[in-house]
Amino acid sequence: MSRTPHVIFGRHAVLAVMANSMRKTKRVMVTAPARKEIGESAFSVHKNVVVVDAGKIEALTGREAVHQGIAVECEPLQQPSLQGWLSEGIRKPVLLLDQVSDPHNVGAILRSAAAFDAGCVIATDRNAPAESGVMAKAASGALEIVPLIAVTNLVQAIELLKKHEYWVAGLDGEAKQTISEAKLDNKTALVLGAEGRGLRRLTGEHCDYLVKLPMSERMESLNVSNAAAVALYELYRGRV
Repeated sequence: MSRTPHVIFGRHAVLAVMANSMRKTKRVMVTAPARKEIGESAFSVHKNVVVVDAGKIEALTGREAVHQGIAVECEPLQQPSLQGWLSEGIRKPVLLLDQVSDPHNVGAILRSAAAFDAGCVIATDRNAPAESGVMAKAASGALEIVPLIAVTNLVQAIELLKKHEYWVAGLDGEAKQTISEAKLDNKTALVLGAEGRGLRRLTGEHCDYLVKLPMSERMESLNVSNAAAVALYELYRGRV
């Protein structure tokens, strides 16, 4: 993933960055009304806070960005390697993204991963978006909570997870069994295919299971981030 500094915007995303001691930040920009609404105590932990007008933020984020009067210039997070993360022995489901390319979707998937206590999200370092303000805004703070791990080869990542006793389940609308019927546990790696295309053939062949979500016949499929949320909920409710 790119290490180029960028701008993260939106209230939840920026406050999460400010609270993350692992973030290298340059400055926080906030409008006077937004600073008043958020409260002065939220800014006490950060030394370089500047009050600006909304136009200054929009010059960095673009006029279409919903920045809510606050933005921060920062470097991308230093993420662990997959081997390093696995060595920590965390027993939680993980998500693998098979060329999911929309940063809005990746951000929304991170948000669901945080909500339903997944351990990490894994994506390839090519054909996948780098960390960005758009992704962070969609993640609503989850980018600071859930590791987004880049791998060179998704199949190799799948095989490494198997060596660490993970069962790998690919989400496929044509699968014979639902995710609940598969009775998956904490050490599940759930593979999600790209927008529109779904799982690639080679990726599907390396999964232990192919599973689907139970759905009405009135709709053929869900957006990948919505599918991730439903699938993670199915796994989560079996654990609590």
